[in-house]
Amino acid sequence: MNEQTRKVMGAMLAIQRYPWEQGVCAQALYEAGQTELFVAMAHDAILRQTEDGRLAVTGSNIACTDPAANGEPVLRAYELTKDPFYLSGAQRMLRYLKEKAARTEDGVLYHNEVSFQPEFSPQQLWVDSCYMAPPFLAAMGEIDDAVTQLKGLFRYLQDPQTGLLYHNYDVGTGRFVRRLLWATGNGWALLGLVRTASLAEKAGRETEARELREMAAALLRALRPYRREDGLFHDILNDPASFVDGTSAMMAAAAAYRGLLEGWLPEDGVTFKEAEAAYAAMTGRIDRFGILHDVCGCPHFVSSGTSAEAQASYIMMDAWREKLLGAR
Repeated sequence: MNEQTRKVMGAMLAIQRYPWEQGVCAQALYEAGQTELFVAMAHDAILRQTEDGRLAVTGSNIACTDPAANGEPVLRAYELTKDPFYLSGAQRMLRYLKEKAARTEDGVLYHNEVSFQPEFSPQQLWVDSCYMAPPFLAAMGEIDDAVTQLKGLFRYLQDPQTGLLYHNYDVGTGRFVRRLLWATGNGWALLGLVRTASLAEKAGRETEARELREMAAALLRALRPYRREDGLFHDILNDPASFVDGTSAMMAAAAAYRGLLEGWLPEDGVTFKEAEAAYAAMTGRIDRFGILHDVCGCPHFVSSGTSAEAQASYIMMDAWREKLLGAR
């Protein structure tokens, strides 16, 4: 890890976090080989685990899938330390998803227990969930359920014309809550597909791994027409009037570097150049404190700002870039 990325990591660790942010930051540290740090984050995720099993909860318990983003780092902490404290935390998170969390009739987990808009029901599917629960389910050996989640979310959210995913859909009312092609949401979907595919392959489920990787490759291709000359995207992919977002570009770059390394993306030259453009553009947007700018901003993610997930995305992008360049 170079000095610039270490500054990004330091800033990330200083940022206040919600459950999914704790999870994506811990996962980034795990993927970057920062063992002591990801284990410490996994430890605190368990300290804030609710009685029903949800990890890293601060405040009220409204999120169904977000807490599961902490699940794989917690499991990896157990594998490293052999401390049953971590195994129990992972098992309780799994039990919540399998036995307590609400689902659609066809088995897809709802994102939250509440609706933030009174005209919609709590029975909502969000594209964010592609990242939050499926990789953890796969890490715990629940490959079939992980695939059910991803294919189900694509079934409800995918735009048949562009191949991209809308933000969220209310199953209860049969209407989209936010029928927008949100760039960061498609980035969440990419990373969820890629991680789950790798875990499926490790479990000997080659067919499922291939299918998920084909979905990821198709999503990367679908993003291509909306990429700006600098390698970034607009927050709403098909709306050039929306602000510039770097988080989605970093997520796509991390997926691309990993796909090239693992061999399921073609060495066509274009994919690598796109990832490199995003890497260069976002490296140029790191301030002297290590904070990334021109990203979809916390806490509401409807305007340009800064965020923990942007910091984590840079670390993941850099980690997979280093692994790819080291293998060449």
